[in-house]
Amino acid sequence: MTHPAETHAAQIPLAKTPAQIREIRARHPEMRERDFARIHAISEAELVAAQVGSTAIALRPDVGALLRGLPACGEVMALTRNESAVHEKIGLYEKPVVGARAAMVLGKQIDLRLFPGHWHFGFAVEKTGEDGAVRHSLQFFDAQGTAVHKVHARPATNMAAWDALIASLRYEQQDDAIVLTPTSAPEAVGEPAGVDQLRQRWQAMTDTHQFFGVLRDLNLPRLDALEMVGEDYAFQLDHAATATLFAEAAAAELPIMVFVGNPGCIQIHSGPVKAIKTIGPWLNVMDDTFHLHLRLDQITSVWGVRKPTADGHVSSVEAYDANRELIIQFFGKRIEGQDERPVWRSIVEALPIFVQTNAA
Repeated sequence: MTHPAETHAAQIPLAKTPAQIREIRARHPEMRERDFARIHAISEAELVAAQVGSTAIALRPDVGALLRGLPACGEVMALTRNESAVHEKIGLYEKPVVGARAAMVLGKQIDLRLFPGHWHFGFAVEKTGEDGAVRHSLQFFDAQGTAVHKVHARPATNMAAWDALIASLRYEQQDDAIVLTPTSAPEAVGEPAGVDQLRQRWQAMTDTHQFFGVLRDLNLPRLDALEMVGEDYAFQLDHAATATLFAEAAAAELPIMVFVGNPGCIQIHSGPVKAIKTIGPWLNVMDDTFHLHLRLDQITSVWGVRKPTADGHVSSVEAYDANRELIIQFFGKRIEGQDERPVWRSIVEALPIFVQTNAA
């Protein structure tokens, strides 16, 4: 049985053979997987695949089967990341909803939106830590070998159910090499709409989820829309706004929603944030069931956003990187059908505004 991405006509040749990857990795066992892959010009998926037959098992990236099997595993840690943020939630995979193009996990702790079209490789991985303990994880990657989602076993995990899930997803043929697919050029979508059309559609929104359809219909990238729409709906904030937001939310013991995602998965925290610590460029949240690691130095713009709904406008804060991609997004936790919490709105409105300075 072949991996799904091996059927593509256009393929990326292997930069290094699995044997070469294993030999280099043996010389640098202490290096984090993502850092090792970047330094040695391979994908993280190639690094994991090279261990198939020893510490890794190749799995079908079947989102539906995964979500149906994970609830029986009990407590685990879900991890979703992009280049600048790592979002970790400890809890149960509860209330899975599986569709052809999208799936959801609607648990009290683990809250996910998954897009199976971006899941191309899967592995069960065992890693021995410095303390000698073996750590178990399920890791899934896109066609370019970039991680989309990982599940880590915990001390309370039901390992019999975990092993049964692995057995149900295991490929009959276990290969230690994978074939990646190059990123395709974006399809031409026509001329982007002007500001008048954008403002008309923005004003007409009655639900925040309509925003994605507005952007699609008007052929506008997300950040382009924020820059165009006008300061009554989107206003640029100072770089310090992100750290200020965490500090203010923690001080107010305010439940917030924190979204981190990539094309294959979006992971959501809903609740307060408490233990916040900045180390170097990293802002870290280290609460009991929620861990976040955010690279503040990779944020190039931060925006406060107001979206109309049937219950009054909803405020969010969004941070973007140098490629104009969304890194992280924040909302105040609210009950559907009710206006957002006044404390959250006040925090957003009081965040420091970006001030343009002219270079000498």
